[in-house]
Amino acid sequence: MNRDNAALLDIYNAAQCILQFASGLSKDDLAANIEKQSAILYQVIVVGEATKRLSINFRNTHPDIPWKEIAGMRDILAHQYDRVNLNTLWDVVQNDIPELVDLIMPLLPQSP
Repeated sequence: MNRDNAALLDIYNAAQCILQFASGLSKDDLAANIEKQSAILYQVIVVGEATKRLSINFRNTHPDIPWKEIAGMRDILAHQYDRVNLNTLWDVVQNDIPELVDLIMPLLPQSP
């Protein structure tokens, strides 16, 4: 499997984990559950790291996906982990991750 396909699968798998971890949670539930926060934050960082592994050519071929912003979110979370804004995290979980999944689904490598 080439590097771009491997990175896409990592993004997809981490996004699915985020959606699973947040399933059934309200914003208040997330605010009260440090384990869920930590698990979701880690997977957002995985999404960002995997995004950075995508080749420039691949990212340029798919300009409809905000690769720079996705990678940037990882940087914000990784470097300001102790001061994460839960409103921002909630917005990422509720809006950005489902949108990202929809955008990358057609790009995922097909199983043999």
